[in-house]
Amino acid sequence: MAGGVDRSHKGSALPDFQLKDPAGKELNLASLKGKPLLINLWATWCAPCVAELPQLDAIAASHPELKVLTVNQDTEKLEKVAPFLMAHGASHLEPWLNPDNSLTFQFGAENLPATVLYDTAGREVWRTVGGRDWTSTDTAALLAEAK
Repeated sequence: MAGGVDRSHKGSALPDFQLKDPAGKELNLASLKGKPLLINLWATWCAPCVAELPQLDAIAASHPELKVLTVNQDTEKLEKVAPFLMAHGASHLEPWLNPDNSLTFQFGAENLPATVLYDTAGREVWRTVGGRDWTSTDTAALLAEAK
């Protein structure tokens, strides 16, 4: 079900992955514990992913207590990810890259977008695969579960 909530992995630990941005800066996911974290896997060729970007950007701007981490899964033209985000109204999202799709495999996501919410202890709360309306009332309640 597109955008449906899956709680079957609730309590799973945040995976220990290294991401890079287009300039080569590294980010260790484990370093993000202590703050609720919303990881969104996306690609430039994925229409539902692109449709979600402005909504996720709005969440990043209006919820400073929540880290919104968008991780691009494209395997080519990685230098175009940052300009792509800006062109699609995502000025609060950072262009993190995962071109080998290892996070997609880690999460067992067969489709994009795939999004996973972690609490402050780095434990999974829920995940969703497929397009979602991130502006809905039920989504606001779901995000509040990460405290």
